[in-house]
Amino acid sequence: MKYWFNLGNWRYVIGVLLGAATGYGYWYFYGCVNGCTITGSALNSSLYFAFMGYLLAGMFKPESKKTAPNDPN
Repeated sequence: MKYWFNLGNWRYVIGVLLGAATGYGYWYFYGCVNGCTITGSALNSSLYFAFMGYLLAGMFKPESKKTAPNDPN
């Protein structure tokens, strides 16, 4: 588990936690009562937004620096 966090995957954990909190907040303040698939349940809303947080966190992954081959000229 320590190795997983050392690889820089903490950004995904933060994205999932923030997404789940946002999903719960969205359900609490704006969720509908009847007929809504995602916002009709706190669990569904939290899981959906947690997944979106995971995807959003993946967008901000820093690119690795590429080095040019050694050119003697």
